[in-house]
Amino acid sequence: MRRAVVTSAATAAGVVLLLSLKPHEATGSAPVISSGSGSGSASGSGSGAGTTGAADTTPGRSASPAPATGGGATRKVSGDTVNTRYGPVQVQVTLAGSRITTVDVVKYPTQDRRDREINADALPVLNQEAISAQNAQIDAVSGATYTSDGYIRSLQSALDRAKG
Repeated sequence: MRRAVVTSAATAAGVVLLLSLKPHEATGSAPVISSGSGSGSASGSGSGAGTTGAADTTPGRSASPAPATGGGATRKVSGDTVNTRYGPVQVQVTLAGSRITTVDVVKYPTQDRRDREINADALPVLNQEAISAQNAQIDAVSGATYTSDGYIRSLQSALDRAKG
């Protein structure tokens, strides 16, 4: 009987300790993934990606830091932060007139190692496709469907905000 009590107490203590463990958090913020300073060549743009309903847009969180002053003015416009299954995605577009010159991904999922691996591969491809297409009608990257969907929605909101 005494052994059963000790065993039960030890098991309960072990369960409490296991439940109190928390996963490691990434330290610091994620670096911005940029398309660089010019037009790149990318393949497969134009068909657009369908929305799966897995993302949820939070409108009005970001604003354009610089007003559009003329047809050829260079300005940066931030898109909405889009919450996806794996974390938020937000892009900032640099426009020269109405032409997309660079796309910076300022927020993207970095919760674990796999998120960082997927996004390190997918986001530069999405950036180059957006510059090549000059709109948000770009293909999703296979293996990064949720991030691609969030990227496309944030990009579209930035382009809508840039128009007026």
